[in-house]
Amino acid sequence: MNETPELLRPLSAWSGIVVAVCLMSACADPAADLVLVGGPVWTGDEARPWAAGVAIASGRILAVGEEDEIRARVGPGTEVIELAGRFAMPGFIDTHTHFIDGGFRLSAVDLRDADSPEEFARRLSGYVASLEPGEWILGGDWDHERWGGKLPDRSWIDAVTPDNPVFVTRLDWHMALANSRAMDLAGVAPNVSAPEGGEVVRDRSGRLTGVFKDEAMRLVAAHIPIPTEVQRDSALRAAMRHAGSLGVTGVTDMGSWSDLETYERARRAGDLTLRVYAYVPLSTVDSLARRVANSGRGDDWLRIGGVKGFVDGSLGSGTALFEQPYTDEPENTGLFVTPMDELRSQIRRADAAGLQVAIHAIGDRAIRLLLDEFELLKSERGQRDRRYRIEHAQHLGPSAAARFGRLGVVSAMQPYHAIDDGRWAERRVGQERASRTYAFRSLLDEGVAVVFGSDWTVAPLDPLLGLYAAVTRRTLDGANPDGWVPEQKIDVEEALTAYTTTAAWAGFREDRTGSLVAGRLADVVVLSENPFSVEPARLSDLRVDLTLVGGREVFSRRP
Repeated sequence: MNETPELLRPLSAWSGIVVAVCLMSACADPAADLVLVGGPVWTGDEARPWAAGVAIASGRILAVGEEDEIRARVGPGTEVIELAGRFAMPGFIDTHTHFIDGGFRLSAVDLRDADSPEEFARRLSGYVASLEPGEWILGGDWDHERWGGKLPDRSWIDAVTPDNPVFVTRLDWHMALANSRAMDLAGVAPNVSAPEGGEVVRDRSGRLTGVFKDEAMRLVAAHIPIPTEVQRDSALRAAMRHAGSLGVTGVTDMGSWSDLETYERARRAGDLTLRVYAYVPLSTVDSLARRVANSGRGDDWLRIGGVKGFVDGSLGSGTALFEQPYTDEPENTGLFVTPMDELRSQIRRADAAGLQVAIHAIGDRAIRLLLDEFELLKSERGQRDRRYRIEHAQHLGPSAAARFGRLGVVSAMQPYHAIDDGRWAERRVGQERASRTYAFRSLLDEGVAVVFGSDWTVAPLDPLLGLYAAVTRRTLDGANPDGWVPEQKIDVEEALTAYTTTAAWAGFREDRTGSLVAGRLADVVVLSENPFSVEPARLSDLRVDLTLVGGREVFSRRP
């Protein structure tokens, strides 16, 4: 297999390239294929965090240093990018995506910012006009908090979608709305019972509203046609193009076996344009253990990470698991998506196989129970470098941050959720619990390995929005100009580290990527401005000008 994917374009298409002749005094040093010079370079390397240029050869970092040092690496065939004051840094690593689903979402109906039931229905009506009768309408990413918190109802959309089954998810993917056509095709009867770990929503008369939560979503989702390989490959290509435009050079994908097969097809064809660290469902741990034992974990383009499971649901769906009831739902404390005895067995089998474990836990009770499991496992089986991860880790109990640090558990978080959920989260959990929500500062102060991602498509893939969210905590509604729970803000370097150096460490790749150090993979991003210099409120206005993966261009913004 070739080290360089075929889809990566040569940098000769990029303007501002200068070819220089190697001076006799500099020829002792190996010449670079490419240098970036003339602007601040943040390396992510504690030993040398700042430089003025980077030299790249054969897809790896050749040298990082001052401008004269790097220009000395220019030879007859070297391509030179003049940064002209722009900012270079390691490529962003998004540590939690649903990447191929995101590719499908790029062409799906978009309900994310629909702010009324009427607008919700109007968008579906417009979208269905482009479809053939019988085609499923998926995607959506709706947010009922935008129209006051009332859950949608199939009666809103049945009239405009009579011939097309609809199954559109809330933006957190923990509940979905089906229209009557979809429910009929799925054979959902009026007296259907919810499976364990799910809820079927009814109105006061007992009528099914079309909303299905968590495990109950399978009642309809199981009847959706499976995408073809051609469709999945196309979705991956679309997702990779989108990622490149945002400076994302690596993703941790919380996917499926079908997703893994799609990545493998792309890897064999040399078509991957970013690095993938892939997870499959925890329920399939035994199959993955056999697969890794027989075939290994992969390479620098596609690597099998481990297994991902669930304790609970989400705050927005009212299914995150809490010690005390929801403030606005006194009878509700959330639910277990996976029974704890089943989860315990799966985690232990993964540990025995040496697989990394990542578990979704959002409510304070879910997080406590999971930390209990990790602590018990550690005491039973002894120390080793597990790097267990809790995904989201949104609502911490009073002692949870210290326990993360003591147990060495990775906190994999998505800062955009803080400025999105912050519009309404306090109404759901109250002020006291909200003070420990998205607790970036508290976790870092306890020495916890905090890594950042997007949860795309639950939130936008753009890491610059995540950077803005972590540093400012300004909610999307503009109601918190000084930050929501401002004591949990972190600084620019801490946030960038969570997207680069620590993100690589969380995937056991700290010796390969995540920082600009000689010998490591040349995954580099150039930003339009220096995020350390701009006002925090302007961080989301920065743009990606160039993205390199393995020293080759996957995206450039033409001057």
